[in-house]
Amino acid sequence: MKKIILAAGLFCSTLYTAQAQKAGWRKEITGTAASVKARVGVSVLSDRDTLTIRGNERFPMQSVFKFHLGLLVMHLVDEGKLSLQQQVHFTPGDMALKSWSPIAKKYPGGNVDLSLEEVLKSTVSTSDNIGCDKLFELVGGPAALNKYLHGLGATDLSIVATEKEMHADWDVQYRNWTTPREATRLLKAFDEGKILKPASRDVMMRFMTTNTNINDRLSGLLPAGTKVAHKTGTSDTNKAGLTAATNDIGIVALPDGRHYYIAVFVSDSWEQGAKNNRVIAEISRKAWDHLVARQREGL
Repeated sequence: MKKIILAAGLFCSTLYTAQAQKAGWRKEITGTAASVKARVGVSVLSDRDTLTIRGNERFPMQSVFKFHLGLLVMHLVDEGKLSLQQQVHFTPGDMALKSWSPIAKKYPGGNVDLSLEEVLKSTVSTSDNIGCDKLFELVGGPAALNKYLHGLGATDLSIVATEKEMHADWDVQYRNWTTPREATRLLKAFDEGKILKPASRDVMMRFMTTNTNINDRLSGLLPAGTKVAHKTGTSDTNKAGLTAATNDIGIVALPDGRHYYIAVFVSDSWEQGAKNNRVIAEISRKAWDHLVARQREGL
């Protein structure tokens, strides 16, 4: 009888600890999200715990959708319809978009052929806007990408516009949206090999892990050496001082090798860029600390 009572007591104590930790975690992240003049959406998905803030609301993606575009490109590679070795031609007209593009910086005059692998890497790893729109041409445009994603069951998102179209009209960026919850669901399915063949998954994972564009968001406050595969998204700031989107979604490896999935969207912010980045980093660190503590305590 004493053993049964002791076991029951231990179970209740463990349950209470887990519930208290979860409540504290949510309070901390909610407080951080509320510390900026912006609408902040968060989703954290793991096998130990989950958390969402505005998880089912729509947030403009900006360049986060280049992860989604990469999935379709590699799916077409898996089907033999595209090859990473095939050449992609850039004309002088392709380089005309006045936007972030390492490809255009390197080849300002166009008239250059690059491998599909190089274009995809530049699009995912450095968020190249001109490379992105060239990939859209290859896959059939935003409509084809949207259809593909919905076919995967990812229906809480919409992609209808290219980078060029978003640059032409401020309001168009809001039509490329996802919910935070959908973002983490898609990351998880991708990581678990449910979308691409292993070799293609590895290519995308490599490009996301070597993301050299912005590293002061999800990974900004994590311990040195933490493996993070992610894709950022950033809008311009309008004349009134409003920044439509400062985002980061990613796959984070815990010390025991398990992964969790996190998406943070900072939308319609009146803050400076550094503060928007910082709130993402702080939320990311709070998620990390909570999940590591759960891991160490076996919860």
